[in-house]
Amino acid sequence: MSDKQLKILSFGLTDVGMRRDHNEDSYLVDDDRQLYVVADGMGGHLGGEMASMLAVATIQTSVEEDKKALNGHANFKGPIEQHPALMLLPKAVKKACAAIFRKAQEVTELQGMGTTVTGVAFIDAYAFFAHVGDSRAYLIRDGRIEQLSEDHSLVNEQLKAGLITPEQARLSRFKHIITRSVGFEEDVAVDTMVVPTQEGDLYVLCSDGLANLVSNSEIRDAVYDNFLRDAPRALVSLANERGGDDNVTIILLYVNGDE
Repeated sequence: MSDKQLKILSFGLTDVGMRRDHNEDSYLVDDDRQLYVVADGMGGHLGGEMASMLAVATIQTSVEEDKKALNGHANFKGPIEQHPALMLLPKAVKKACAAIFRKAQEVTELQGMGTTVTGVAFIDAYAFFAHVGDSRAYLIRDGRIEQLSEDHSLVNEQLKAGLITPEQARLSRFKHIITRSVGFEEDVAVDTMVVPTQEGDLYVLCSDGLANLVSNSEIRDAVYDNFLRDAPRALVSLANERGGDDNVTIILLYVNGDE
């Protein structure tokens, strides 16, 4: 890894929404390690909350331990596909998956619990992502917004197969059914993405409580139209105005150059 470190401004917020009596989302803003995670738990009140909290804590510990080992790879010059940080987050998510699964086997009330995980670590002027489930990661750059993650959901599978239209997908009563989660089984396939960062980049991590009610363009506009620190609250308010039928969690990240 190089000696240069990106300057990241981070703003995180979670909200119970308008319909739920508890919040099963968890999130991590770790500016020291430039590690950021959103996790949306499932499996009932106890299970969902436990799964998302355990995921975030396990990922943070794993990255903290493995980042120390990466210091031996200073000034890595090889292709990005061989970067030693590429598997840093995916490995941590797999550890979280095993930890959640074990916990569910030990406590009857927690059986079947799981969580989505969407996280990013900034290293060597790259954003390294790991993703499981239907929480999302977006990049806002040069006035455009791009969804970096792919939803692991039944509706997205139907959409890709051409069985439904985007409008039908948006209104589907099955949009909360996910096809891949962290902790439901002992291991999980983790999607990885790498983005070379640019000064001025904005990244949004969010749970589906936002994405199901607020469009991509509306997310972009809220980020551009508000002070950065106020954008997460503006987006939560928009989701709640539209029914707020789920917990909403948002992390907004701004790349402010190198330190």
